[in-house]
Amino acid sequence: MKTHSTKVAEVEKKWILIDAEGVVVGRLAAFVANRLRGKHKPTFTPHIDDGDNVIIVNADKVVLTGKKYENKKYYWHTGHPGGIKERTARAIIEGRFPERVLEKAVQRMMPGGPLSNKQLKNLRVYAGSEHPHEAQQPETVDVKSMNAKNAKRA
Repeated sequence: MKTHSTKVAEVEKKWILIDAEGVVVGRLAAFVANRLRGKHKPTFTPHIDDGDNVIIVNADKVVLTGKKYENKKYYWHTGHPGGIKERTARAIIEGRFPERVLEKAVQRMMPGGPLSNKQLKNLRVYAGSEHPHEAQQPETVDVKSMNAKNAKRA
């Protein structure tokens, strides 16, 4: 018995659509990261991009558990001395680009490197419920109903 190694020409990519309304950010990000890498497939090969294309809608309606909505901070550096900046999750979600919270969560669950950068290009996140990928006929995946913990309880 030999170990199967997928070739680039053998890769079959599907399109999946996920509605993020009411879904916990971390659980959704873990699910999406696995789909982008292709770890859900029996033909997973670590050095090949054989993951699916993922479309996420309603990214502005994701939820954070605990007090993360108020207390979680996102940091970045401007490149100048003393140029550390921070913004809370609430400021980002209520701001101009609410999809960045979900994009950063997925990015930070992927291993670093050129392959991960290529796989992250297969992720499309939209704040509203509209997306321009109807022609690809994406398959809808309901992450919320997979586990009771995927949705925030009162």
